[in-house]
Amino acid sequence: MYIERKIKEKFDKIIKVYPVTAIVGARQSGKTTFLKEQAKKFKSNYLLFDDPDIRELFDEDIKKFEKQNIEGYEISVLDEVQYCKDAGKKLKYLADNNRKVWITSSSEILLSKEVLSYLVGRVSIIKLYPFSIKEFLESKKLKEFSQSALKRALWEHMTFGGYPKVISVEDIELKKTILKDLYDTMVLKDIARTFSIDDISSLELFSKYLSLNIGNLVSYENLSRDIKISFQTIKKYLDAMEKSYLIYRVQPFYKNKIKEIIKQPKIYFIDTGLRNLISKSFNQTPEGNLFENYVFAELLKIGFSPKYWRTKSKMEVDFIVEKDSNVVPIEVKINAETEKVERNMRTFIEEYKPKIAIIVSYESKKAELKIGNCKVFFTDLLGMKEILSG
Repeated sequence: MYIERKIKEKFDKIIKVYPVTAIVGARQSGKTTFLKEQAKKFKSNYLLFDDPDIRELFDEDIKKFEKQNIEGYEISVLDEVQYCKDAGKKLKYLADNNRKVWITSSSEILLSKEVLSYLVGRVSIIKLYPFSIKEFLESKKLKEFSQSALKRALWEHMTFGGYPKVISVEDIELKKTILKDLYDTMVLKDIARTFSIDDISSLELFSKYLSLNIGNLVSYENLSRDIKISFQTIKKYLDAMEKSYLIYRVQPFYKNKIKEIIKQPKIYFIDTGLRNLISKSFNQTPEGNLFENYVFAELLKIGFSPKYWRTKSKMEVDFIVEKDSNVVPIEVKINAETEKVERNMRTFIEEYKPKIAIIVSYESKKAELKIGNCKVFFTDLLGMKEILSG
């Protein structure tokens, strides 16, 4: 069963304006399935650049490639085009020759200046992540549900993640096997090959270290000491993993924008299923740091770039998002006592005067109260998304 993705509305608008539309995101997040479904409305052609014959013709002569594979089609889907030589220059030729092209990539190498500099004004980029909780619920045909049914769905989505292939099976051991295969492919193909990393064992050790420290401040010094790799290697691994959509670096929120650049980031995984596979922790009872990572991933999927707030005196709020030029602080709890706002959140509200604040909990407790002119919502994950969408 095909599940319509949240990006469709934006996609439908973009393809009317730009000759090149790029869908980027992690391997097996649904990019190809989405584009193939949209291409059914047109006379279209699908080309996978893992195929050496297709890639060789593109690399050697773009005009011959155009005549062989593009001519006569309204839309051409070019899958994993980042593996080609001079991709930006050749995509520019196709765009300037009035060809409509949809492209995909499982690595942000496609978004590098070597490609994008040729496509200014010709391309729009959409990121596609694994299924959000709303897409997950739709895949399970859950339109109306009790709190206990929602809680079971949240646990499954948080524990095994949102990759379509993982969601499509019910057997837990098979879910783990699919996640392991996906991780192996991502490490060996998207990360190691694309970013020229030879020491796979140290990359895997590094991945495990990060998976066990989600939500913590990243210290290069501590990383280097604990797993005995150099600062430069740490930076290379972090960059490669982030550009392959495995992890995300969350930066601090400050009034001083320069401090946001120089202060330590926190690391979260884009898919909590992969995180659990790497850390070997598929727990029946959710842990606070995992639920925090899960909330982060859902914020990312609805279009926010979350930051965190932390002071020298160690006052901290888990996430800060910016909505309509206003900041919204979000605190994440497994259990939240309604009517109780902790000192950290109160301090942020007093200093930054947000219009709303959110305390999101796994246990689905709902309430509202006011602190000054700020409305504080106690809610669950779906409630958080509704508040931020309103």
